[in-house]
Amino acid sequence: QVQLMESGGGSVQAGGSLRLSCTASQYVQCMGWFRQVPGKEREKVARIGTSEITPVPVTAVADSVKGRFTISRENAKNTVYLQMNSLKVEDSAMYYCAVLNCGSWNIYYWGQGTQVTVSS
Repeated sequence: QVQLMESGGGSVQAGGSLRLSCTASQYVQCMGWFRQVPGKEREKVARIGTSEITPVPVTAVADSVKGRFTISRENAKNTVYLQMNSLKVEDSAMYYCAVLNCGSWNIYYWGQGTQVTVSS
């Protein structure tokens, strides 16, 4: 069982920035961020970890946030970050940190979530 704790959410104006943090109870090879609006499907945001073809960490972000969001990690603290810049109203959602399968977006565990609200 891996426990995850997210933080850093809040309310900001469009164009502003936030940095989300997620601390895991232990080291996890592959992690990511999802977001969800009530009544809608969970959306992939970003991931970080290793792949089947390389042992070095790789990152990926969704097209909807590419160029604005950056995922990173600090392994010594079992922490992953999501730096969100140039926020848009449509970025408003509950953001969840997740432990991922390294070869897919399958979620093994996720945290309680942190709310991000962007106003116009």
